[in-house]
Amino acid sequence: MKNILTLNAISEKAAEALGENYALSDKAENPVGIMLRSFSMHDYALPDSVVAVARAGAGTNNIPSKEYAKKGVVVFNTPGANANAVKELVLAALFASGRKLAESLEWVNSLAGKGEEIPSLVEKGKKNFVGHELLGKTIGVIGLGAIGAKVANATEAIGMKVLGYDPYLSVDNALSLTRKVKRAATLDEIAANADYITVHVPLLADNKGFLNKEFFAKMKDGAVLINLARGELANNDDVLEAVESGKLSKYVCDFPCEKLIGKKNVLCFPHLGASTPEAEDNCAVMAAKQLADYIENGNIVNSVNFPACSSARCTPFRITVLHKNQQNMIAQISSILAKDGINIENFENKNKGETAYTILDIAASVNEKLLREIDGIDGVYKVREIQ
Repeated sequence: MKNILTLNAISEKAAEALGENYALSDKAENPVGIMLRSFSMHDYALPDSVVAVARAGAGTNNIPSKEYAKKGVVVFNTPGANANAVKELVLAALFASGRKLAESLEWVNSLAGKGEEIPSLVEKGKKNFVGHELLGKTIGVIGLGAIGAKVANATEAIGMKVLGYDPYLSVDNALSLTRKVKRAATLDEIAANADYITVHVPLLADNKGFLNKEFFAKMKDGAVLINLARGELANNDDVLEAVESGKLSKYVCDFPCEKLIGKKNVLCFPHLGASTPEAEDNCAVMAAKQLADYIENGNIVNSVNFPACSSARCTPFRITVLHKNQQNMIAQISSILAKDGINIENFENKNKGETAYTILDIAASVNEKLLREIDGIDGVYKVREIQ
């Protein structure tokens, strides 16, 4: 029985996906893996038994992924599992901002107790909440990953003109886009042409606060900005300045903070992006399957700190090596195996930035001494034998 520790409440679907060989619990001892959602692991004492961490969600800012790579711990996320939930919230944000729904609902609630006066008050007051239709308006979608691609297709389907920007667009996501989505060459092109802009990119060191006064200056006057990705992508002081000046007619975000709450023409959702039971189930199942496949077969899919690397097993004996992306690594590993007369039947090697991963299917089981010898190679983070 393999123990999986949960650091947040995880859908019961995860246990079903893991199967009877696993015990999923928030009290698991000596866990081989960890599943979590928003729990911060930056100051967490990681058990030595852990070989992988699976985040039931896309963002992994709450996990020290680079540090874990050096410990030989693979960090997984679940891109796309909550994509439909976020897409639907983007559509809600579009309708809410375009038709002033939040403001009108707040005003209507203020009429409580007016009795028979309400119908006439409504007829007189509704002129203050005139909005506009989305049909024919241009939306700029920054980031065309699993979520952005769905947003692009959905907004095109309701009659909007769609400009998409993503310099790292994958083949799969490109194929999923409707042909009516026009690709923008630069962010400036998005800013200059969009009536609405929605952002779907991860938070990285080089894009923190990129939604700022310089970006807003390039936008159309009165445009709407929707940020359901990460709060830190926007400079909130610059956002408020743009809203107050009318440069932005609305800012919609999923990350409330003291500066934004209660400000006119700022709509803050309470981090609802993936808050549906369907999304939570999808994320949990995807995380569980990725975790189990790595533990049992050494296959890596959707890791943020190691390359994707999978291989069907051709022998019962498999060695996996997490290591630095450096020259002569494969030669050193194979020479150690050759000294013991161990034949390599098949191998896969992939790299991602500073890290790399090697899967070797071998003809026979190996002893602990040989594994320790491989583990002693400079640049090796972790070696596992999987049978």
